[in-house]
Amino acid sequence: MNILLINPPNCGRSIPEERYGIGSLKQIFRGEPLALEELAGNLPEHTVRILDLKADPDGLDSEMHGFHPDVVGITGVTCEANTMLELAAQVKETCRATVVVGGIHASNDPAFFNQIAVDYIVRGLGKKTFADLIALLEREEKTFLPAGVIRTRPGQLLDVQAMSNTASDLVMERPPAYHLVSQYRSHYILEKLGINMGFVASAYGCPHSCSFCSIRGQTGGGYLTKSIGAVIRDIEMLVDIPVIRLVDANTFGNVDRAKQLGRALKAAGFNKQYLADIRSDTVVRYPQMLQEWKEAGLRAVIIGFEEISDESLTAMNKKNEARINTEAIAILNDIGITIVGDFIISPDYDEKDFERLNGYLTENRIDLPMITVMTPLPGTPLYHELRHRVSNHNLDYYTLTNAVMPTRLDEKRFYTLYADVLADSHRNARL
Repeated sequence: MNILLINPPNCGRSIPEERYGIGSLKQIFRGEPLALEELAGNLPEHTVRILDLKADPDGLDSEMHGFHPDVVGITGVTCEANTMLELAAQVKETCRATVVVGGIHASNDPAFFNQIAVDYIVRGLGKKTFADLIALLEREEKTFLPAGVIRTRPGQLLDVQAMSNTASDLVMERPPAYHLVSQYRSHYILEKLGINMGFVASAYGCPHSCSFCSIRGQTGGGYLTKSIGAVIRDIEMLVDIPVIRLVDANTFGNVDRAKQLGRALKAAGFNKQYLADIRSDTVVRYPQMLQEWKEAGLRAVIIGFEEISDESLTAMNKKNEARINTEAIAILNDIGITIVGDFIISPDYDEKDFERLNGYLTENRIDLPMITVMTPLPGTPLYHELRHRVSNHNLDYYTLTNAVMPTRLDEKRFYTLYADVLADSHRNARL
């Protein structure tokens, strides 16, 4: 079968830009579509193409007419969900291909895609499930669907079953089809340095349950790790790529395994640099492990500090403390690992809250602060808690840089202070 896998274009919208001319907060997504590369890697008996509309925004028409796909798979995050439906409709207007959607938003809010342009919804990781679905479609057997696949029924309620994934769903023996994005490779760069960057997954899901996080929908709340051999193999495939982004929600969720991976990377001698996600409490408990990873090539860690007060952290179910965050910053600075620090501002912020955050970022050396707005993403505990407050239901604005709930401050003032804090924190950013 001919299978076309589509990564949506950059399509999130920006309230501060549209209403107030503040363009510095607009979110642009970069990086290769690893989820699609993983899917393609498990379809060796089919002719598969990946169309990355972030790199080639006008490529859909030529690909559809030149390739004639039997199946079109579309992935995306929440702010891309509307565009995913638009792409599905365009596909249906062009040909009779079966349209399948997947990704984080499809996993957390499958009912959103219960539309006439979509034939099937795949929840969870999808690598095994999608291949199983393709096999059924090829044999024209549609009575019994693989677990995790939902047949759409526009106008009716979906039959949504509880979802979970296991290690078998990773299909570790089949690597990502990195070669299918070779024509786009020059677009996948570490923007501030202009260095080519490749994506590798070593773990899926997260052992924690922060209320705002949508990642639990990826594995049904589980935490799954690839074998160290598979991770080393995937990195080795990216021969000419000097920087590897481990795109796990938490690379260090299993500390014993993380220690083994760090040592394996050092032994492999790839002469590459790595970016990985870690919790601050893991840094504080295991500084020696971070030192070993530094020797293996760890250049930077991404840490979700989220907030600067214990009260706010507790409200997010973060299960961490502000003092731990501060201690982790000092440890990483001492080791010499760059810190990309994620912070979440609330629509309830007032002037003093912005001042406190600005002061914290001034006093603590965080090399590249990333500041987002608390956004109740559909399917998360936070959404169920706050959906009565949500005033903007257009998912195009769910980029994490828009307030989709009313702000305590005048809206323009809120975005002005947000932009000011971000600009101040980035003035001396290092990566």
